Formats: sequence, C-alpha cells, structure tokens
Amino acid sequence: MPYPAFDRRRLRLKPLAERQHDLDLSAVLPLDAPPPSFAHAAMPVLGRKLVEARQAGAARILLMGAHVLRAGVSRFLIDMMERGLVSHIAMNGAGPIHDREFALIGATTESVARYIQTGEFGLWQETGRMNDAIRDGAKKGLGMGEALGQAILEGPFPHRDISVLAAGVRLGVPVTVHVGIGYDIIHEHPNCDGAALGQTSYQDFLVFAEQVRRLEHGVLLSFGSAVMAPEVYLKALSMARNVAEQSGRSIRFFTTGVFDLVPLEGDIRKETSKADPRYYYRPWKTILVRTVADGGESFYVQGDHRLTMPALYHAGLRADALP
Repeated sequence: MPYPAFDRRRLRLKPLAERQHDLDLSAVLPLDAPPPSFAHAAMPVLGRKLVEARQAGAARILLMGAHVLRAGVSRFLIDMMERGLVSHIAMNGAGPIHDREFALIGATTESVARYIQTGEFGLWQETGRMNDAIRDGAKKGLGMGEALGQAILEGPFPHRDISVLAAGVRLGVPVTVHVGIGYDIIHEHPNCDGAALGQTSYQDFLVFAEQVRRLEHGVLLSFGSAVMAPEVYLKALSMARNVAEQSGRSIRFFTTGVFDLVPLEGDIRKETSKADPRYYYRPWKTILVRTVADGGESFYVQGDHRLTMPALYHAGLRADALP
C-alpha cells in the first residue's frame, strides 16, 4: 500500500510578471568589459593548458554551480565555447532555471526569505514549463541540457543570445544537467515528470562520461560546485578509466582546477586530516588530490566568479594569441 503523497493539483501557480526579481540584464557582463583586476599564478597556466588541450583534441570540461550564471558571466562562457576553449559544460539542476529565465524575461532569482513565507517560492508558471521541454526531450532520447537548449533556441526567447544552453545546441557543444530529485523549483510543479527527469539527466551523465574518456592531456575545471561537480566527475572518471585500461590506455596526464570562495591553505595537492572540517570539502580531495595523484596537476583559485571567470577567459585569449 503506497504512503500518502502530496496532491500537486492543489497548488496555485503565478506568472513571473508578479515576481520580484533580484537580478536583471544589468548584471550580465559585456564581453568588452575591461579585464578584471584579478591576478593569480594559475591563470596563465590554465589559459595555456586550455589552448594546448584544444590543439591535442582533448577534453576541455567546465563544471559549475548555478551561482556562476548569477554572477553574470554567461557571455564569457559562450565565447569560450565558440573559440573551442571549452568543449563541454556541466551544470547542476538550478543552472538551467537561471539560464532560461534570463533568456525569457531578462531577469532571474527570487527572494527565498520572502516567498517561502507565503508558499509562493518556485511556483511560477513560465519556469514550470521547463518540465514540458524535459518530457518532450525524453521522448526524443535527448539529454536534459540538449532538450532545454533546443526549446530556448527554437522558442520565443528574446534574450537567447545569453543562454548557455541555447549556445550549446547551436554550436554542437554538449551542455549537460545533473539533477537531484527535489533539489530544484521545477520539481514542485504539477507537470513535473520524475521519469523524464531521471531519463534525461542520466542520459546527460552518460554524455558527460563519454567526454571524460577524452580527458588525457585535457583540462577539467570546476566553478562553485561543492557536491555535484566532484561527485559526477569522480564516477565518470572511474568509468572512463575502466574502459581505457581494457585497451591498454590510461587517463592520467591532465590538468584540473577548482574556482571557489572557500579559503584553502597549505599544499592543496595533499589531503588534510579527517579532524579538519575541510577534509569533507569534496572539490579539494576529489578534484585537486585523488584523481590527479598518478600524473596530473591541479590548481585552486579563490575568488568571486564575477572576477575569476573573466580572468580565465582573458588568460585563454592571451594564450591563444601566442605563436
């Protein structure tokens, strides 16, 4: 006998026009903005590594949390995709929500503190229509990122030029979405199809794992993702190495980088003690230590994404201009 379940038909949804938005298009940085006054020794190295990986036909993977899009750096991500400096982008489930809302109405982000009090948080009509695109994508065998990007590219989205998802479809660059059921506001909606969520996001995981197979002499970067990025990468790398070993290949010599706000002191290539709470910060032990321990190299950059992403972009441009 199934346990009682919430009846979603009782929910009242409101249009986005009635929501107060915390971010609008003024937060999106232009590509020709002056380079940020952010310096870090890792930047020229990572810029060069991205160019070298492109020349070698190796993967240039960027995983990120949704706050990266909220930092207003979409144009930099898209231009890096267009230049081939990034060959794959992986998002958590909140990323496409901000990407789509920006593309649709030129604004995004609601006050949780305000709208949770009235039971309105996340229950916005237009955002919930993402579920329809995901369900349609499942029928076509698409991953979630491609399904949502295709809907933006082909639909009435006046600001699609700043959509990373749409750019991925336009350029043939995979943009994958890695969700946890119940994590994202579209899971509140009556039209949310759990089977379609699982199918499309799992398809994206397999697309991601296929890209990781090309990581030898490549680059993998994580921006602002404490759980999704290290965990999805860890499993995909194990799968990729398993297959590589069977054919006498290895995936050992590549570069990783973590960009985040967390202060990490000391040698980032060594795990800290389990008595240190930072031991449980997964990007450190997974991306910076364990997965590169047999031949790779890693870098940690602490800073605001609104500074570090443009700084990486300009480092890539400078490296690309070298003879």
